[in-house]
Formats: sequence, C-alpha cells, structure tokens
Amino acid sequence: TNSSPAVRMLFEVLDEMEPADQRRFIMWVTGSPRLPAGGLASLQPRLTIVRKTPEQGRGSDEYLPSVMTCQNYIKLPDYSSKEVMRKRILTAVCEGQGSFHLS
Repeated sequence: TNSSPAVRMLFEVLDEMEPADQRRFIMWVTGSPRLPAGGLASLQPRLTIVRKTPEQGRGSDEYLPSVMTCQNYIKLPDYSSKEVMRKRILTAVCEGQGSFHLS
C-alpha cells in the first residue's frame, strides 16, 4: 500500500535521484522513456508495487528489484535501509536496460 514503509522509502529514493536516473527508472519500469501526461497516476495499467520475498535462509538485501514492463509491475524486496534500496535500484536499472529475464 502507499503507506507501507517500503513504498514510502521507494518514493523518497526516487525523489532524491538525479533526473537522468529518474528517466532510466521510468524506462526500466514501463519500457517507455517518458511518463504520460499526468505522471505516475496516469499510467495504464496502473503502477503496482509488490513485495519480493527472499528464499528461505537469504536476506532481502541480497536481491535486486525486478519489473514486468508490460504491466508496470515492480517486485520490491523489503530492504533494510534507504541506502541499500537506492543502490539495488540503480544496479537493476543500469544493468537491466535492454535485457529480458523471467522472474
């Protein structure tokens, strides 16, 4: 939900990103270089953020977030800190451009 700590932390991380990294994030999540008029609220399908649960015996900080671009769907681990989240998102965004993997 919008009030969950992970979602609030995600929006804080996005707000603190450089504009170029914000654009890369949008491209990574949606497959499009720009948001529609009206911003995130106007995405169709709507942006969905779900918790990515780690495998037994592993920590959330070990995982990168993943996306399903055609559904504007983010699988976000419950990271231990905003700094960990920022690093994992930037890694996923930079390393995931132009690749396709099943998750």
